[in-house]
Formats: sequence, structure tokens, C-alpha cells
Amino acid sequence: MAGAAASPTSHDEAHARLLDAAERLFYERGIQAVGMDELRTAAGVSLKRLYQCFPSKADLVEGYLRRRDERWRADLAGHVARRAAAPEEALLAVFDWLHEWFAAPGFRGCAFINSFGELGATSAPVAAAARDHKHALRTYVATLAGALPVDDPAALADQLLLLIDGAITTAAITGDPAAARTARTAAGALMAAART
Repeated sequence: MAGAAASPTSHDEAHARLLDAAERLFYERGIQAVGMDELRTAAGVSLKRLYQCFPSKADLVEGYLRRRDERWRADLAGHVARRAAAPEEALLAVFDWLHEWFAAPGFRGCAFINSFGELGATSAPVAAAARDHKHALRTYVATLAGALPVDDPAALADQLLLLIDGAITTAAITGDPAAARTARTAAGALMAAART
């Protein structure tokens, strides 16, 4: 019985392997460029098991985006919690984390912006996943901004989100992680101007 639980063809393990393969391949090359057979091969699962886990490619794409959202936001929040000793440091730590992410091998920008650009007009689940990710990020940034002595934390959060997305897109296009440093400087200026 223990062998069955550890089997690479178990549903849970196949599910995780498929999401791992989808995250790597979709992020590297785009959703439309990657076929289900390539995903099945990369995950090392049978075609039958693939469709038991994800009845369609659309289901796999949505699963990939939802899991990436959770992981991405957890990584960001963990970094901020470890690095920011005071509320004033927390928002700037977001941009420090972005710089590290931009400099990492394989960085290709925001998976949600990329997916929305590729399929948002034709796939309601992709559009919803992208919007949900951006909404959750806004909620997190607004929470950090709310800890500061500023007149309008919500407005500050909206301004910082534009800097975050702009830095991500710029770094992806130029290949230069310095976009995070530029955005961090602008964030500091916005924070100073917003203080009560």
C-alpha cells in the first residue's frame, strides 16, 4: 500500500507534476506555444492521467495561474516580513524583492500580464485569474500603505501598483533588473509626498 501512495502516477502527484510542468513551460514560452502532449511528456504522466487531472487545457491553464498567484504572493510577503522591521520599510522591501526576482534566471515578466495579453480576450478564466491576482496584490499593498501615516493609503497603493507593474514590464522587455531600483526611488518619493 505504501508503494501505491508513492507511485508517480498517483492522482495527487500527477496533478502536482502537471502544474510544475505547466508553470515552467507556459512561463518560458507562452500558453499557446505549448501543447498538451508536450506537457504530458514533461510531467511524465500518461494521457489518461493528464485528462483525469485536467479535463482540458483551459483547466490546466487556470490551475497554473491560481497556484502561481498563491506562490508568488507568499514569496513576496515572506520577503517583506523578513526584511522590513518598520512599516516604512515594508513598501520599499517590495521593490527590493522585485529586483531579486528580475535578476533571477528565467525571468520573463508577469505571468498574469503575459497570460492576459495572450488569452484574456478569449478566455474568461484567464482574465479572471489575472484580475484576481492584481486585486490580491492591491489588497496587500494597500494593507502595507495603511500602516503608514498617510492621508490616503488607497491612493498611495494604486500609485505603487502602477510602479510595480511598470517595473515588471520594463524589466521583462529590457532584461535589466535596475527597473526595480528606479521604481523603488519613485515609490519613496510618493510615500514622502503622501505623509500627513
